[in-house]
Amino acid sequence: MSRTEPQGTPLSDQFHLYDTTLRDGAQREGISYSIADKLAVARLLDDLGVGFIEGGWPGALPKDTEFFARAAAGELPLRHAVLVAFGSTRKAGVAVADDPQVRALLDSQAPVVTLVAKSDVRHIERALRVDVEEACAMVRDTVSFLVGEGRRVFVDAEHFFDGYAHDADTALRVLDAAGQAGADVVVLCDTNGGQLPLGIAETVSEVADRTGLRLGIHCQDDTACAVANTIAAVQAGATHVQCTANGYGERAGNADLFAVVGNLVTKLGMPVLPPSRMPELTRTAHALAELANLAPEEHQAYVGSSAFAHKAGLHASAIKVDPLLYNHIDPADVGNDMRVLVTEMAGRASLELKGRQLGVDLAEKPEALAGALKKVKALEAEGWSFEAADASLELLLREEAEGAPAQPPFRLESYRVVLDHHVGGDVGAEATVKIHVGGERVIATAEGNGPVHALDAALRKALRGHLSWLDSVELSDYKVRILVGKTGTDAVTRVLVESSDGDRTWTTVGVHANIVEASWLALCDALVHKALAVSGAAGEMRP
Repeated sequence: MSRTEPQGTPLSDQFHLYDTTLRDGAQREGISYSIADKLAVARLLDDLGVGFIEGGWPGALPKDTEFFARAAAGELPLRHAVLVAFGSTRKAGVAVADDPQVRALLDSQAPVVTLVAKSDVRHIERALRVDVEEACAMVRDTVSFLVGEGRRVFVDAEHFFDGYAHDADTALRVLDAAGQAGADVVVLCDTNGGQLPLGIAETVSEVADRTGLRLGIHCQDDTACAVANTIAAVQAGATHVQCTANGYGERAGNADLFAVVGNLVTKLGMPVLPPSRMPELTRTAHALAELANLAPEEHQAYVGSSAFAHKAGLHASAIKVDPLLYNHIDPADVGNDMRVLVTEMAGRASLELKGRQLGVDLAEKPEALAGALKKVKALEAEGWSFEAADASLELLLREEAEGAPAQPPFRLESYRVVLDHHVGGDVGAEATVKIHVGGERVIATAEGNGPVHALDAALRKALRGHLSWLDSVELSDYKVRILVGKTGTDAVTRVLVESSDGDRTWTTVGVHANIVEASWLALCDALVHKALAVSGAAGEMRP
């Protein structure tokens, strides 16, 4: 069989950035990729500039077999990456050319094959139930056969670190068998994820000296050290790293591709991605989370929404002078943003920076800044939280800066909400609002599946025809938290409302002992914020 040419062109063969999201990452509990999902994941990884994409195990999983068939048929044109098929060596006592699993690897038409091979004598004898000589022959025969068929071969030495600690000679014999047969890389796998960085570095360095082989590293995250272990292995001589998007994988997961790339590029100066793709890290991480049907991890290094978020006033004071005083890199380098969080811990610098981000300049208004700080601290003490409610915070800052509150585009006269419990257990709600808008007194009634839904519907009904932009705004998320009151006081309810107009989203907060009133406050702030954006001046919104 002639050599299969790779679809993509890796950045450099001197260092391999190898992604196994579609195989090892898919073993995470809760992830189930469709074939369309797998193709979409591979396209995103290729667009990012990853060098090798492990697509799955053809022959073992029908879904993976079809994925490779569709990729070979032209549904996965790759610009940067090379597609890799994963599989096992021949079975014991079976001629390699007759092994159906090995044949499936060839049939996948993937130009690169990664073989898994046990390198721990305990697994060889207890799990494979063969002796070390046969285990090495299985590796040697399969690698040699695939290389002869024009495939590039990598070998994952499963359980290598545990096996090396228990019986180094056997572990090295497996590596030697792979290398002698023509494997390009032997990958040292911390399969159980139990290693620590210093131990990883010592072993990688020692194995490199003893074998002279090109080494790779594959780390699981059971000690929360997968990224650190991967970087330690690179510093000790490994030139091939295996990772998964966002650290997905079974148990505690794998080394996070985005953290590994961030560290290699920004800390070690290794150009493992095309420079133009580094600002795509954050967007790609979030897009891959969506495809996995998982929420992006807010506190994820480099790409999390909180990775460059600052809460302490001391931090904000320093950031005001130079953002890099409390940021280890410029967030824009990885496509992220710096955020200043405003809470009861905020200082003047925090509010000033946050105001600047929100378009409210308080730098030349020290009295307004002091008033805003005092109000924020007082409201936070009562249960308000502006950390996730930028829109409400902007309204507060504008009120202090301009000396008057931004008024809603209507004036409330009253509202009433009634719950209806019907025969059969169904519960509904009906709301009536009386407002003044556009010089008119309007009364509107609407039903909903709950009091807040009904209230929102009634308000919209009353405002329809008066606000041209109303239909574009929808309530996209609603969160409620019951806060325990201070000694001798009742509990209060905090409501966060997320609104969207199709182009952007904004969050507002309301706090009150009554959940409906808390919701009303947040709903009103949401409309005021939108009206402010539409008009560009608070004074133009007054009814």
